[in-house]
Amino acid sequence: MTLPVEGQSIQIHSYKHDGLIHRVWQETTVLKGTRNIVIGGNDRTIVTESDGRTWLTREPAICYFHAEHWFNIICMLRDDGVYYYCNISSPFVFEDGALKYIDYDLDIKVYPDMSYTLLDEDEYEEHRKLMGYPNVIDRILQRNVDKLIRWIKQRRGPFAPDFIDVWYSRYLFQKRYRLKE
Repeated sequence: MTLPVEGQSIQIHSYKHDGLIHRVWQETTVLKGTRNIVIGGNDRTIVTESDGRTWLTREPAICYFHAEHWFNIICMLRDDGVYYYCNISSPFVFEDGALKYIDYDLDIKVYPDMSYTLLDEDEYEEHRKLMGYPNVIDRILQRNVDKLIRWIKQRRGPFAPDFIDVWYSRYLFQKRYRLKE
């Protein structure tokens, strides 16, 4: 597997279990790229939905992907604090200049005060039946929902107090560096 390189601009591709594309983020700057972790940053990037509709993200975001955990975390920097959108998903792969994962519908929205809400349980049940998620996948996903909630409560990973400061500073540095080239 090739690895994304710090400073490289990549796309993020989200798929559904049936292999069809779900969503594409046009441009994310790699801030850290290893076999296990990719951290990226973007701001006002174009997102294309599976039906061809496009929209522009509204705020800077730091994105956290792991090759061993069945979730990814988007940290959105807003005027009133950091909001986190956590996708329950397959671990990522990186190929053809894009970070790719399967979105399994369940999401957790985390607010600046670290309260959280589990979202889209109905969509998950519908797609689980429609696409035939195997029982083993269902068990893995449920365990990872529990793991993610523990991370939130323990302020681990992207929820740690200094995570955003460190990675957003690196993103701004990369952005300035790329503008000078």
